[in-house]
Amino acid sequence: MRMTDRFIAAFAFLVIPVPLLAQESSPGTLDELLLFFPTKYPEGNWTPANLRFEDVFFDSEDGTKLHGWYCPCESPRAHVLIAHGNAGHIASRADWLVYLQSKANVSVFMFDYRGYGRSQGRPSVKGVLQDAKAARSKLCDLANIKNTEVILMGESLGGAVVTHLAVDSPPAGLILQSTFSSLRDVADIHYPKLSWLVPKSKLNSRKIIADYKGPLLQSHGNADTLIPITMAQDLYHAANDPKSFVTINGRGHNNWLTDSYLRQLDDFIQGLQKKSQNEP
Repeated sequence: MRMTDRFIAAFAFLVIPVPLLAQESSPGTLDELLLFFPTKYPEGNWTPANLRFEDVFFDSEDGTKLHGWYCPCESPRAHVLIAHGNAGHIASRADWLVYLQSKANVSVFMFDYRGYGRSQGRPSVKGVLQDAKAARSKLCDLANIKNTEVILMGESLGGAVVTHLAVDSPPAGLILQSTFSSLRDVADIHYPKLSWLVPKSKLNSRKIIADYKGPLLQSHGNADTLIPITMAQDLYHAANDPKSFVTINGRGHNNWLTDSYLRQLDDFIQGLQKKSQNEP
């Protein structure tokens, strides 16, 4: 089995489930009950082979206790903060972390939103945005770097999270994978009779990405039926240069980690490294 195929198998759970009753009772608006599907510790493999990581516990702005894995490597080309999708947890993505650490030669910090994995609390849009900000600060402390040296990477829901984070404080670069233009746009497709309940401003990446001025790498499968590629294209058109869009032919929402994309990801990271080396 190719490395890419193992990634695809590990990402098979990332779809946004439909049944409302599958979500445990929790406070929050209806749209948020339909958005978050966390998996809690100890479910999953929390001692993955071939991954060198440190358990990191830290606090969000409101005091919620969070958890993440810091995966450093020797002489890293970059430092990456990853915001994952709306299902599973960090342990479900160990193969991706192994690749980034050992093959892409980057140090990575992936964290779990509140309510996911070993993080406490219950997820909400406001809360996960706070969690991402706290995670970036923690990565900067761990690696002794500045916000401007962090590469932000987000998949699906995480793409919206890191877009907001990039606007809050410019990173070295922004990587968006299989993400959406706005939460309302997703609701219009999957819950058309209820989509009016989702405020147009909630997780509206298309509206805010114009305030991000740095390098952007965006990718999307053209067979994605969960988040159609037209949403990603709308988001991309709203973004500033320099930017690059990667269409992943024949791939859907959960199997976008192709060898071709990984080569383009490598080129993007390499370009950011050269840019940082040339800066005074």
